[in-house]
Amino acid sequence: MKVKETSLKDCYIIEPTIFEDDRGYFYEKFNEQKFEELTGMNGHFVQDNISKSSYGVLRGLHLQKGDKAQAKLVSCLEGKVLDVAVDLREDSPTFGQWFSLELTGENKLQLYVPRGFGHGFSVLSETAVFSYKCDNFYDKQSEGGVLWNDTDLNIDWQLPLADIILSDKDQVLPTFALKNF
Repeated sequence: MKVKETSLKDCYIIEPTIFEDDRGYFYEKFNEQKFEELTGMNGHFVQDNISKSSYGVLRGLHLQKGDKAQAKLVSCLEGKVLDVAVDLREDSPTFGQWFSLELTGENKLQLYVPRGFGHGFSVLSETAVFSYKCDNFYDKQSEGGVLWNDTDLNIDWQLPLADIILSDKDQVLPTFALKNF
């Protein structure tokens, strides 16, 4: 496993070591001990979620607030997504900045998104199966987020506007300027 820093404080790209031969491949998707040694971050995850989405679906930008905040380790198991993390921690040197990375079933990269970050992804392939490991349980009362097309953040989701499919909830999230994440 290799860990690479991103442009955002505490946000990491995790690259697994893949063993391939004529039978196929094997890799260790997650190892708590190695993760903590390489990142210095808590690697204890309590909930795994899987979603399947079609081309054009954009999910985000989501987070959980307060005592129910969540760090996530995300990956794309099938297909291709543009994954986006936004630092919403007001005391962070990278507050208000975002990072994006293509996650695919082929590259098997993972992105560690720390607590206090907004997270979202857009589906660039026909379909995508997406995996989230979370270090805290889902809590509806603690949901927060930022509008996907916020003009201050100016995120390029790599999709034509006409192709974007959003949930009702994601269409009405607050803007970054309101700081009501």
